[in-house]
Amino acid sequence: MVPNEGLQYQGIIQLLQHFRWKWVGLIAINDKGGETFLQTIEPILSKHGICSAFTERVQKHLYFSGNVLEMVDDLLNNLPTFMLSKAKAVIIYGDSGTVRWLGGVIGVVKILQQINPQYKKMLSPEKVWITTAQIDFTLYTFQKITEVDRQMFHGSICFSIHAKELRDFEEFLKNINLSWADADGFINDFWEQAFSCSLSNSTVPADKCTGEEMLESLPAPFFEMSMTGHSYSIYNAVYALAQALHMTSSTKANFRKMEGGDKLFYQKVEPWKLHSFLQGMSFNNSAGDEITLNEHGELDAGFDITNLITFPNKSYVRVKVGRLDPQAPPGKEFTIDEARIEWHRSLTQVPPLSECNGICQPGYGKKKREGEKFCCYDCAPCPDGMVSNEKDLENCASCAKDLYPNKGQDLCIPKIPNFLAFDDVLAIVSTSTALLLSLITALVLGIFIKHRDTAIVKANNRSLTYILLISLLLCFLCSLLFIGKPNKVTCLLRQTAFGIIFSVALSSILAKTISVVLAFMATKPGSSIRKWVGKRLAYSIVLCCSKTQVVICALWLTISSPFPDVDMHSMREGIIFLCNEGSVFMFYCVLGYMGFLAIVSFTVAFLARKLPDTFNEAKFITFSMLVFCSVWLSFIPTYLSTRGKYMVAVEIFSILASSAGLLACIFSPKCYIIVMRPELNNREQLIRRKI
Repeated sequence: MVPNEGLQYQGIIQLLQHFRWKWVGLIAINDKGGETFLQTIEPILSKHGICSAFTERVQKHLYFSGNVLEMVDDLLNNLPTFMLSKAKAVIIYGDSGTVRWLGGVIGVVKILQQINPQYKKMLSPEKVWITTAQIDFTLYTFQKITEVDRQMFHGSICFSIHAKELRDFEEFLKNINLSWADADGFINDFWEQAFSCSLSNSTVPADKCTGEEMLESLPAPFFEMSMTGHSYSIYNAVYALAQALHMTSSTKANFRKMEGGDKLFYQKVEPWKLHSFLQGMSFNNSAGDEITLNEHGELDAGFDITNLITFPNKSYVRVKVGRLDPQAPPGKEFTIDEARIEWHRSLTQVPPLSECNGICQPGYGKKKREGEKFCCYDCAPCPDGMVSNEKDLENCASCAKDLYPNKGQDLCIPKIPNFLAFDDVLAIVSTSTALLLSLITALVLGIFIKHRDTAIVKANNRSLTYILLISLLLCFLCSLLFIGKPNKVTCLLRQTAFGIIFSVALSSILAKTISVVLAFMATKPGSSIRKWVGKRLAYSIVLCCSKTQVVICALWLTISSPFPDVDMHSMREGIIFLCNEGSVFMFYCVLGYMGFLAIVSFTVAFLARKLPDTFNEAKFITFSMLVFCSVWLSFIPTYLSTRGKYMVAVEIFSILASSAGLLACIFSPKCYIIVMRPELNNREQLIRRKI
């Protein structure tokens, strides 16, 4: 007639999880029932991440032998480890002997603390006692021993069998008197202990019982006038048996007719025949509760969760603070009203912590201590890139790809988009520089067109000069494609447009250099190279070299073209918006081909640097190629070592610097003569200078 004990274990676990108590003590009486409890509860605790800090087995024979000296000696010699434990939650299983033993322990601890104040720091009797339904508090016996013990259970959380007040039950208790003693031996013993008196036939050395004693005059800790859970179970058991007997009496098989008569007589019922009626029985008792027994004949009910509150006048009350109801909807089986709980007055924190060590703060994870239970751990900072945003988390977790940990590693923060935006300082400087250099290039082109018939402009093929200036102008402008958030169009045009335009510029320089060399060689008497000198060869070089780069870019776009992409891993605090090159091999082919053209141009110009000045740009081209190669050789390691918008800025700088180097080294001397020294801009002056 009590709920299944497995349900009580479930309730204990849910209670511990509710208050996050993971380091708990166990006290059980040292008998078969206590051992069964310990063997059952400990695996369940481990399964739910809870550890037993200690296990105390109460020696039952000592606390019922009546030998006070032996009991005190046992307490002094074997002071329970739970007084030294950090566990604030202690589960008690047993009977009144277990509670009596616990009262003795607390008493000894209090005496030790009075003798030596140092024990106040070492021994901590202030616990949250969690008692099972098997324990029915009877505090009166301990209050006779010491005044301190009556407060020891204040704030206890108790699982108790559900009870409901019965009509006229209290009136029934008030009517019980000494006259019942003759009919009931239990009342005889109870009366003497309760009222500290003796009956006429008793050997107890006390005042004689008057017969006028009333149960309602007893303190509540010794005798409750209300219906307790245990009494309610007995009441329901009698009620269930009565129902079973009624059902058996209703069947014809239980009656027989006397021989020669018409009267029916009740046939004696064997106890085992009631089992089938008790299984699956359901009825309403006089209190209005529906009592249901399952197919195994067990009470299909839950437990009340009560909070024990004691008072200085030796009284106490049980306050219902929760319920464990297996019939409730899923997720609602366990309920508790934490606000109604009154905790032990000595606790400095409520609800108290019951951990092997302190709770790990956000930003830390648990690191197991070698050789200790899994509930004991150290708090270790989260590894780089991981966070814990709650207290006492087992493991740190990685942030989502678009988030990153803050400095305290307790929060994931959205990553900042990283690309060279138009309003960025680097973008503004790059744009201004590109437009300024484009304007200068356009101005130089305008000067050369205006003075197209002068000696300086005519020298070394002015058509190639126009092609070179236009390609340099486009190089400056194509750097603007690298600014702003990458999209499909800009990703396709960035590298391909830059590669083709730069190849045209380098091809023009190579054609000009080869033209200088061939023109000088053609001046020698009987030279067969004269037929190669002319615009056709120069245009062929430009067209052939540029076409090769166009083919490479076309293959690149066909095989694996660039596309907009995001990189969430390279930068801790940002999401890099970039153009994925698609085929990295083809990308380096484009750069490699430009490098090949630059090296060839540099080599030819270097060999032709001492040719006569009248026909010669080789010196300027040599120096311009030296600048060009230096810029792009330093570009590769710098480009590979940067990320995000700085990588784009490096490429823009390389484009602008190399193009500006070509413009300055090749055209600044000519512009100086055209603009500042026009008197030198004729064939006679140039020939005279050489002579």
